[in-house]
Amino acid sequence: MPAIEFRNVSKSFGDRQILKSISLTIDEGSIAVILGPSGTGKSVLIRCLIGLLKPDPGGQILVFGTDVAAIDERRRADRLKLYAVRKRFGMLFQDGALFDDMTVGENVAFPMRHHGGRMRESEIKARVADKLARVGLKDAVEKMPSELSGGMRKRAAFARAIAMEPDFVLCDEPSSGLDPVMAATLDELILEMHRELNIGFIVITHDTAEARLLGGRMGLLNKGELVVPFDATDKVLRSNHPAIRQFFDRQKDGPIQVV
Repeated sequence: MPAIEFRNVSKSFGDRQILKSISLTIDEGSIAVILGPSGTGKSVLIRCLIGLLKPDPGGQILVFGTDVAAIDERRRADRLKLYAVRKRFGMLFQDGALFDDMTVGENVAFPMRHHGGRMRESEIKARVADKLARVGLKDAVEKMPSELSGGMRKRAAFARAIAMEPDFVLCDEPSSGLDPVMAATLDELILEMHRELNIGFIVITHDTAEARLLGGRMGLLNKGELVVPFDATDKVLRSNHPAIRQFFDRQKDGPIQVV
């Protein structure tokens, strides 16, 4: 059974439909890339996945068997279900979203101290050291975020995202604001954590080089719809669908319209 399954998921805000009957599956420990131009619903899809937004009636979002779309947060039992689902995800935000008044080490420790149950402080410190070493920041524990470069801040945020060793990390435009070399470094970190820790990644991006490098499975959203079935990256890249060709060949004319 897939770890995550979207079944006919739509989402509207008033008269504006953002997502239109999205269906896709993501296996445990895999890399899934969601491509698309700005404003096409990529981030809305992820917010629905973790229950920050509720999809329109009729769709299902199954996360390890729990239908997130059916959760009613007014019920305590459902709130506990949603909390359990969210603990299976780490989040790498577009801007890193570090707490500026905490050291790097405190930032990485934050999810463990607040959501780690009864983790001992010695275990938290050991895991902070391990995760920072994995992203090349072993000497940055006592530094403040303001002392870090943009690339270092993104790597510190990456360490925080994997601190709880989640089933999946959600990456919202992970290479945004980074130069090509640092973007490639971050992508290699994703692949390394995928191999070494068996963490799955769901990557929201419009960077075609990043999508090619990460491989796994891929889908392209345009106007809220998957333009081809969500499938292996190499198969999607071989597609002759005009939106795929326009996006990857950097063509001005095609079904994807400049907004």
